[in-house]
Amino acid sequence: MSIFDDFSRFLETRLDEFLKAHPHLEMMALEEQLRGQEEDAIATLATLKRREAELETAVLETAKDIKRWHERIAKAEAAKRLDLVTPAKEREATLLRQGNHLWGQMQSVKARLTETQSLQQQIHVKRQELKAKIAAAAQNTAQAPPRDSSTTGWHRSPFQAKPLDPLEESFQRWETEAELEELKRNMGN
Repeated sequence: MSIFDDFSRFLETRLDEFLKAHPHLEMMALEEQLRGQEEDAIATLATLKRREAELETAVLETAKDIKRWHERIAKAEAAKRLDLVTPAKEREATLLRQGNHLWGQMQSVKARLTETQSLQQQIHVKRQELKAKIAAAAQNTAQAPPRDSSTTGWHRSPFQAKPLDPLEESFQRWETEAELEELKRNMGN
């Protein structure tokens, strides 16, 4: 393990702890992630729609070519031009295979388009639900009555009610972290 892996794990752990302590921020981060996924889905939809249009055009062009070669085969057979009938039939068969391939691709794109539209709608609904939860949480926070110091922290000593000075706070944090590290080392052994 490198120091970077340890540091990365430490930061991830601290971020997880912070988000658990501040659930509204976690919801906002999740909403941002959903927004990004919805934008990606919308971009994918646009790409798939363009591809669908391209394939539809290619299928129609291929169908016109097949029709033209079918008519040429009929003309060549009527004129008893057997030297032209066989290559024309081969060309028509090639175009039919190409048309079938394009048709398959188009059906695949249409299926993906339907799936992506459904996914985008699901993401949109989840995002709207999350926005409602965030708004409700913000409203609850705004409506929460101010804490009364006579009821809050009844189990604490009255001497701890005054705020800590920054140096005292730094030392307490450092000492707590040192104790935590010691506990981790002891648990690891």
